[in-house]
Amino acid sequence: MTRVLISTSSFGAADASPLARLEQAGIDVSLNPYGRVLTEEEIASLVADVDGLIAGTEPLSDRVLAGAERLRVISRVGVGLERIDLEAAERRGVRVFITPDALTDAVAELTVGAMLTLLRGIHEMSAKLHAGRWEKQMGQLLRGKTVGIVGLGRIGKAVALLLEPFGVRRIARDAEPDHEWAAANGVEFMSLRELLGEAEIVTVHASGREALIGADELALLRPGAFVMNAARGGLVDEGALHDALVSGRLAGCYLDTFDREPYDGPLRDLPTALLTPHVGSYAREARARMELEAVDNLLLGLRDGAQ
Repeated sequence: MTRVLISTSSFGAADASPLARLEQAGIDVSLNPYGRVLTEEEIASLVADVDGLIAGTEPLSDRVLAGAERLRVISRVGVGLERIDLEAAERRGVRVFITPDALTDAVAELTVGAMLTLLRGIHEMSAKLHAGRWEKQMGQLLRGKTVGIVGLGRIGKAVALLLEPFGVRRIARDAEPDHEWAAANGVEFMSLRELLGEAEIVTVHASGREALIGADELALLRPGAFVMNAARGGLVDEGALHDALVSGRLAGCYLDTFDREPYDGPLRDLPTALLTPHVGSYAREARARMELEAVDNLLLGLRDGAQ
């Protein structure tokens, strides 16, 4: 019987139909026994004797893949490929799939919701009220702001479109700028340095894991600016961000992704830091679609590999 490991910890929580589809296909399914992101050692032991993997964000290194002699397909729930050694997978004939479109709306809506939360200080007032303190806090409007979008791919474009009715100026930086789309939708491209100097809110939606915004870049921001990262952990230097918040140079930040997860760093102690535990895709509709697409990709890869 074909054996498949599902390493992403919340698979099937939003909708049981992806698991049912695997059962109908006669697949022997094993689930993540830890309920969290797996370490390299844990995934190496669990993937050793499976034919397919429905993957989360665990590290799928050359060492892990070398010990997975039966593995034919990696079907990623999501879009990030940074933690998969693609060259090692190709050498071993392992096909790799992603679900590029299913989470776009979920991450974009979360980003705009967090943007409004930061501007009005909703998270700070809620925490105070839960602690028994009735303290009103003066906030700011989103309307009329300049929002810098670092990474204008699928999600960055979706954020730009959601922001349009608020009457904001939308500026962007992208490694491969889509000038036609930007011109049609009123978005201005500029360099990262120029963007940081003009934006009142910076939201990161780039790929990769190397820091794009460190101490030097944060120093270019206007006093009172906001920084957001719902893309990849490490794209914003968390230590430099902490220092900028403590100094009062930045008014606030939002992070959904972190360099190391679960996050346990000093940003937790700052009321101006809005933090969520990597839930960009955790909208019921989006999650169900992602998981169904991941199952379909897995079954396609296994079927094609058997021919």
